Amino acid sequence: MSKTRVPYSAVSLESPEGGRVHFTDDLHDSDAADVEDNELFDMTQSSEILEVADNDTAYYGMALSSRQRMRKRRGFWVTVVALVVFSVVGMFWLYVGGINWMQRSQKRNVILMISDGFGPASETMARNYMQKTRGLPVGYQSPLDELLVGSSRTRSSDSLVTDSAAGATAFACGLKSYNGAIGVDADKGPCGTLLEAAKLQRNMATGLVVTSRITHATPGAFSAHVAGREMEDLIAEYQVGNYSLGRVVDLMLGGGRCHFESGTSSNSSCRVDDRDLLSEAKRSGIRTLNSRHEFDKLDARGADVLPLLGTFAPSHMDYEIDRDATQQPSLAEMSEKALQVLEAATRGRNSGFFLMIEGSRIDMAAHTNDPAAHVREIIAYWDTVAAVRAYVDAHPDTVMISVSDHETGGLSVAKQLGPDYPEYRWNPQALEAAQHSIEYISLRLLPGPLQADEVHNEQSKYAFVRDTVFAKWLGIADAKHEELLAVARETDSIRLRELLSTALSDRAQLGWATHGHSAVDVNLYAYGKDAHLLRGNHENTDIGTIIEQMLDLDLSEITRMVKQDRTIQGTPAHAEAWLGRRDLDAPEHYPHIH
Repeated sequence: MSKTRVPYSAVSLESPEGGRVHFTDDLHDSDAADVEDNELFDMTQSSEILEVADNDTAYYGMALSSRQRMRKRRGFWVTVVALVVFSVVGMFWLYVGGINWMQRSQKRNVILMISDGFGPASETMARNYMQKTRGLPVGYQSPLDELLVGSSRTRSSDSLVTDSAAGATAFACGLKSYNGAIGVDADKGPCGTLLEAAKLQRNMATGLVVTSRITHATPGAFSAHVAGREMEDLIAEYQVGNYSLGRVVDLMLGGGRCHFESGTSSNSSCRVDDRDLLSEAKRSGIRTLNSRHEFDKLDARGADVLPLLGTFAPSHMDYEIDRDATQQPSLAEMSEKALQVLEAATRGRNSGFFLMIEGSRIDMAAHTNDPAAHVREIIAYWDTVAAVRAYVDAHPDTVMISVSDHETGGLSVAKQLGPDYPEYRWNPQALEAAQHSIEYISLRLLPGPLQADEVHNEQSKYAFVRDTVFAKWLGIADAKHEELLAVARETDSIRLRELLSTALSDRAQLGWATHGHSAVDVNLYAYGKDAHLLRGNHENTDIGTIIEQMLDLDLSEITRMVKQDRTIQGTPAHAEAWLGRRDLDAPEHYPHIH
């Protein structure tokens, strides 16, 4: 038998080498085909015992069949390891690269609800009011109670007590700015907003629904870039598309028609210049609504509904306690209509919508320290939350976030009425009979276009205050002569409101610390897809950045695009006084509004 050069390591105990034999570089595994011809491994011809030097020599010292089985096992494990490595690499790629594609290809709806001026005490007050006046059980939970996930801090860049402009800018741009800032940073430079990025980067439909002027601080911060919140004429120009990005808001419903009407051709205009933005909007294809009738006639699921601008009052819409349902839609009705319109507009598309809804006048009632108007605004907001939650239930690709920009009024659900130790009580029933807001009442008592005919002399005014203001509109049957006389004689708007507030708040035993805002943390609510991301205590800027991440947006890119847009209004702007006097006295501030 001829000798075959073996390609493996093996030594005999009697081998003269007395050590390990190594492969040569030019030998391959195929050279082992003649291994059985090698007398070194012929176990039938020799009783020599082989000793292997290590695992490799043990392997090559095996019989061919054993080696083949081991090769199969090795091949199996190599395949398994390769698959594991491939899976890990694939998952890593999916996370760092593919996730962007997945996010952009998945339809998402984000509904951001802002309850302006609504603090934790206000939620307690409204819940207690419902329990006591509707006979609800102790365990009753409001539509918001069921969705509580955390809280939000509210400070601005220049104060521990924010205003609505800086608060909304924190949500819209994800950054801190100064009080009064509308979509600009602390250096007064434009900052890209969630609404702009949703439209331009995700091709999402966009909307704003409010009960204030649509040009007011909160909606303005999502749709404009101005250095001061009082520049509402310029905000209106942004909203109809007069800036570098063009029109980015598809739907706007609320009040504030006066900032879109020409100052020279309309009796209800509050613009300083003669621009007629309503006509400009119509020429650019924006559909306009100006009445409840037009609102009701709108086929939300019809074609060519968007873009849409609906303004249902010259200034702010009426408080819920004052609202004539035949003249103005409620916040819930406008929100439901908006959801129908936006859903129809995005049906069949891979992109959803971004909608901001604001319960605007919760804040204004608290500025006036008006507990009856405040609680009705909260309940109207609850109705809206319930409607939006029902939409989320039917559309699992949607998230609803509800948060306040700040607390207003320093409300406490208790009030000490004298020097003696106070009673532990408050009386929600004292608010139940009120029929009108303090704002409504004061405008009927003071000189102006809405002044009641009965107040033109002191005697008739006293009787009007006693029989109509207190007994009917405030629901107070035990008014004292001193209270009635003080209200009948008061001519200052702010002092009159304080007298009326005291009459209601003392009887309800509710306390107010301020006519302004406070620095208290506010409740944070969320429901739907990825709602868990909102759990815990957050800076208000976190709300914006979380939504930015949810939608895979890049606000810095939008900021670069708008950095050259003007932020100063070319015409004089009306500066707001303390107590938000312009907001409280809109018909007085604009004497030509009827």
